[in-house]
Amino acid sequence: MINCVNAGGVRFGGDQLPIIAGPCVIESRDHALKMAEAIAEITDSLGLPYIFKSSYDKANRTSVKSFRGLGMKKGLDILSEIKEKVGVPILTDIHNPDEAVVAADVVDVLQIPAFLCRQTDLLLAAGKTQCAVNIKKGQFLAPWKMGAIVQKIESTGNKNILLTERGTTFGYESLVTDVRSISIMQKTGCPVIFDATHSAQMPGKTGDITGGMRDYVPVLAYAATAAGCNGIFLEVHDNVNEAKSDAATQWPLDDLSNLLTIIKQIYQAKNES
Repeated sequence: MINCVNAGGVRFGGDQLPIIAGPCVIESRDHALKMAEAIAEITDSLGLPYIFKSSYDKANRTSVKSFRGLGMKKGLDILSEIKEKVGVPILTDIHNPDEAVVAADVVDVLQIPAFLCRQTDLLLAAGKTQCAVNIKKGQFLAPWKMGAIVQKIESTGNKNILLTERGTTFGYESLVTDVRSISIMQKTGCPVIFDATHSAQMPGKTGDITGGMRDYVPVLAYAATAAGCNGIFLEVHDNVNEAKSDAATQWPLDDLSNLLTIIKQIYQAKNES
């Protein structure tokens, strides 16, 4: 049985399919606010619950020259403004234990990046905030290993746990998605999100910048929805070619409505069958 997790009024594990979406990294206050408003308008029109996602810092870039974001203080100020003005819950990444309490004062979901999913101190610090925690399954990890990670968060008394499938390393510079991992991870009792954009990545493919195959994002999202995931995660940008992070796999804002319309149709068909 899957537990219901409430994150800022958005319910995972219920009878709706929440959408977590936004640009990979906060590029500017105006851009982040514009994106949050535009995506919220689309999800509202489709009747889909929505959480805005963007990172104040991307500490796991391939190159030291890569754009990391605006930093914690400025980034959280922007996320707080978006939460107030747009009226949507917020998700952001944390990378070290000291960030957990500070970020939890602003956001509704603390996200643990895939590369850090086994970092005990980070997990415990996030859990102790009692904020909802979204743990991305490491690309190097089998889905049945996520139970031990869930137990780390639960040891703090926090049951507000989400897990995210985002692809598994397949040889060099490629990922493959095993949709079985959705139902396998659901056996922990946690709702499972599918990250359709990161699952299309090709890490390090273009040298210092992560590559990817954006065209396959819909295929992956449709398959995961049909497989019974409890939410969809998408990085979305209004000008993907100029995005400062993950440009190869962010989904174009102009195409978001069509993508979500089909995802919703698949979700409804599955639930009605």
